[in-house]
Amino acid sequence: MSRMVFCKVLKREAEGLDTPPYPGELGTRIFENVSKAGWQEWLKRLTTIINENQLNTADPSNLDVIEQHLKGFIFGEGNLGQLPPGFSPAGSKK
Repeated sequence: MSRMVFCKVLKREAEGLDTPPYPGELGTRIFENVSKAGWQEWLKRLTTIINENQLNTADPSNLDVIEQHLKGFIFGEGNLGQLPPGFSPAGSKK
């Protein structure tokens, strides 16, 4: 039987992650509060955040920014994690 969690991203109960996807206390918190589907939603948002903000994942200062977006997207902490103002996905009408 799958482990179920009340997902902070989906706002409903869903199948939990198999292992913490991130190190440390934040990884444990994500593991306890985010579903597999919710984590996939974060990964999609992460791609947008990296591309739109031209972040470099090899730069430690950029990793701090990404972590702040992660906390904002999943837990609503801070003012990051949302789509950039005026963002519209490729192929959508403005």
